[in-house]
Amino acid sequence: MNFISSAYAQEAGQNPPEAGMMQLALMVGLFVMFYFIAIRPQRKRQKEHTELVSNLGKGDEVVTNSGILGKITQLDDNYLTLQVADSVELKFQKGSIHAVLPKGTLKSI
Repeated sequence: MNFISSAYAQEAGQNPPEAGMMQLALMVGLFVMFYFIAIRPQRKRQKEHTELVSNLGKGDEVVTNSGILGKITQLDDNYLTLQVADSVELKFQKGSIHAVLPKGTLKSI
């Protein structure tokens, strides 16, 4: 039995103490990169949408997430009523509004 060569083989498989710090730095770096690529832009879009929904008013022309264009005729805490044609009104949740259109857009379409 060759005891010395097997002892060297066991020692070679162990990680040096610096390897743990490198792995930790890599994990922190990946989290920071993920934050700036995914989390931060999503929070910014969510904040902009919340601001858009809170600033809605009666008479605004809007487009919904489903692509329906209409004019707001009635507002509630959670719902709004859109006039999409002369005698057609639809009720939507406020969160389903995608964008506010400039005044007069519905007449030009």
